[in-house]
Amino acid sequence: MNTPTIETERLILRKFTKADVEALYKIYSDKEVNKFLPWFPLKSMEEAYSFYEQRYAVKYAEPQGYAYAICLKADNIPIGYIKVDMEEHHDFGYGLRKEFWHQGIVTEAGKAVVAQVKKDGLPFITATHDRNNPRSGGVMQNVGMRYQYSYEEQWKPKDILVTFRMYQLNLDGNQERVYKKYWDTSAVHFVETI
Repeated sequence: MNTPTIETERLILRKFTKADVEALYKIYSDKEVNKFLPWFPLKSMEEAYSFYEQRYAVKYAEPQGYAYAICLKADNIPIGYIKVDMEEHHDFGYGLRKEFWHQGIVTEAGKAVVAQVKKDGLPFITATHDRNNPRSGGVMQNVGMRYQYSYEEQWKPKDILVTFRMYQLNLDGNQERVYKKYWDTSAVHFVETI
């Protein structure tokens, strides 16, 4: 159950390993790739090793986790990541090196991960994106997620005010369920016409 490897037409989705730290550094050190991600770009290989230990090795020790390296079948080297958290929000997230943008790679990976978590019995997933990054919302729509609401958050650790759009996909047939925690905890929340 723990992060099963998934193959798609073009991709292998698998666990990151210590051998992938250089590839991890390429993904997480790029300022443009990390602009809309919740951490600062990595500055050194030492930071990349630490990031691997904290973000991935810990997840893989848990009984159930979905934290994948996105690799092209051609070389099995990570070019991005995709994950679904096991916390109550079941947050779906992703990032991809910019030379691979606009090729449908994250959508292809996302559909495969959604199918896996549905098969494993997750009731729903959520995802959020900065409304200044609408392409990320496009990925969410492409994997079947629906926009629910927007909210403001003082985003840590970057300490900037961000308006997020929250998307959700119910996997258990309960189409009425809306995850409301972000709405309830944000003083500024609203529904946009998208």
